[in-house]
Amino acid sequence: MRLRSLSKNLLLRVLVAIVLGIVVGLFLPEWLARVFMTFNGIFSQFLGFLIPLIIVGLVTPAIADLGRGAGKWLAVTAAIAYGSTIFAGLLAFLVAKATYPWILGGERTVNGLENPEDHALSGFFEITMPPVFDVMTALVLAFCLGVGITLIKGNVLHDGFSELRTIVMRIVEKVIIPLLPVYIFGMFLGLTMNGQIMLVITTFLRVVILAFIMTIVILVIQYCIAGLVARRNPFVMLKNMLPAYATALGTASSAATIPVTLACTKRNGVDDRVAGFTIPLCATIHLSGSTMKIVLFSLAIMTISGMPISTGQYIGFVFLLGVTMVAAPGVPGGAIMAAVGILQSTLGFDQTAVGLMIATYVAIDSFGTACNVTGDGAIASVMDRMLRGKDGQLRDAPPVPAAS
Repeated sequence: MRLRSLSKNLLLRVLVAIVLGIVVGLFLPEWLARVFMTFNGIFSQFLGFLIPLIIVGLVTPAIADLGRGAGKWLAVTAAIAYGSTIFAGLLAFLVAKATYPWILGGERTVNGLENPEDHALSGFFEITMPPVFDVMTALVLAFCLGVGITLIKGNVLHDGFSELRTIVMRIVEKVIIPLLPVYIFGMFLGLTMNGQIMLVITTFLRVVILAFIMTIVILVIQYCIAGLVARRNPFVMLKNMLPAYATALGTASSAATIPVTLACTKRNGVDDRVAGFTIPLCATIHLSGSTMKIVLFSLAIMTISGMPISTGQYIGFVFLLGVTMVAAPGVPGGAIMAAVGILQSTLGFDQTAVGLMIATYVAIDSFGTACNVTGDGAIASVMDRMLRGKDGQLRDAPPVPAAS
């Protein structure tokens, strides 16, 4: 069974897992819930171990397949991803500046909020699975090897990494995707049984609603541009990405959603080789949804706390945040942890403000992640169109069979 067919039924299974997690979390005894937390801990460790291998196993042969023009296209992809991230941050800033004076104008204190992760249920035991290398090392290694393979004669390395891609995809098809709904069920089970989550959401309810609206606006803009470039219906493209959106909503991890995002992107007509290098790459460097959320909630905290907001200083923060997001791991909460340093150094957040920022971010982490991965599909469609010549064939790519 291929990823393309697996993704067709995944959306329903993920939605059922989310609903069951919320409903069952209202009455399930804690000891039984900890069984699922134990599974989630083990599965999360395995995902962390596998993600660098997914990046190397997919990105390296995909770059090699693109041929000698791969280095240029990597730079173009990174530039588009950075531009999309900055656009989302600046748009969120403008919207917040226009709306916060009247939706948050009367609020000046926030009481009783702590980091929801401090109250999370734990499993009965943990199994540590350290990855062979971290995500950034995997990306750099994949770039170097992929571009290097295009510059040498012979097919030994190319064939070897093509076989590694097959191995990685088999693990994804047979292990990761079938178990994802169970993992997502456990995630929402834990969130429902965590009282701090609901406290955060109700306290910042208007900002949460605004963030959700902004997610829709950003995705519509991204896909209208992608549809214009790729000459496809943007709303059909968005519909095809729903399984990836729902999976990211459940996992809160861009990296864990890579296999599903790949399958959805291919349904939008993107060549396997193009999808194979843009999706894993963008899962790490394209965080438009996370940036939008950090901007909205940091400005909300500054507004409520009465902190001064300098337009010039904040725009500089957005551009710096876009760079910082490249180093953010594609795991739950990775973006906010990467941003803590510049929140303190650029905006002057103290420990209380940082703790409140983490609490608000973690509470709705999934929505930003879902926006991130869905937007990755738009970038892949743009790159697919840019890589094709007038004859519709990929430029700079050797005539090798596309991976399934």
